[in-house]
Amino acid sequence: MDEHEFEGEGGDEAIPVTRDVDHGTAKLMPDVDRARAWLLTVDGAPQSYVDLDAPTHLEFEYARRLAHVLDTTGEPGLPLDVLHLGGGALTLPRYVAATRPGSRQDVVEADRALLRLVAEHLPLAEGAGVTVHGADARAWLDRAPDDSADVVVADVFGGSRVPAHLTTVAYAREAARVLRPGGRYAANLADGAPFTFLRSQLATFAEVFQELALIAEPSVLRGRRFGNAVLVASQEPLDTAALARRAASDAFPARVEHGDGLRRLIGDAKPVHDEDAVASPEPPGGAFSVG
Repeated sequence: MDEHEFEGEGGDEAIPVTRDVDHGTAKLMPDVDRARAWLLTVDGAPQSYVDLDAPTHLEFEYARRLAHVLDTTGEPGLPLDVLHLGGGALTLPRYVAATRPGSRQDVVEADRALLRLVAEHLPLAEGAGVTVHGADARAWLDRAPDDSADVVVADVFGGSRVPAHLTTVAYAREAARVLRPGGRYAANLADGAPFTFLRSQLATFAEVFQELALIAEPSVLRGRRFGNAVLVASQEPLDTAALARRAASDAFPARVEHGDGLRRLIGDAKPVHDEDAVASPEPPGGAFSVG
């Protein structure tokens, strides 16, 4: 397919932009209710939402839950060193730059054409402290220095699925190696009952990290629908009370599972190793797609 782009008369009117990227067809769609806000989809699946005038506005629930992890790491407002695996439209890097000025952030995104599209139409603010790298997330993590990040955020999807090589014990060990003492790993995952993938991921990270928590809507945790869940891992105690307060105050309240409740969810699930890893399940038709 040829590249297609559309511009309003005189460049004043925000109208959709469609472009073939490395891993599908990306579309930027303006939000009619917010002057400089855009939704990014790839092959119809929502990837990111960005408001250039309000970088702390997080439209997607899972993004807010990842932000809760960032907000409760270290002292509020102080800079963090953050490694983002998966870039999209750079929603969370923009959020961190706004809420924690002076932070140093690296973003790793395998789709270089998508990065060019975002840089062209949704440029970062000057001095944001964000460095973007076109690379595979696992390969980059394997080369990253020890103790170099306060937070590792993983939001990597190939289409609508988490790639298999980002689901294993070896991958979790690399994430733990890169984190500083007291650091946090946070990952956006998606699954539905009977939670074969999600339970395996909890078992995998329990093999490497001392502390785990899971943030998700009750309807997802009860198996009523397919949806997102944010896995949080650390070698030191997590402030689950603070996470729970923030998650409960969202427009779509979520619950924080940890301790015995999380162990019951894991049940007899086994850790995943590189030789038997598979991608996360394909969402049911229409679960995340937009027109």
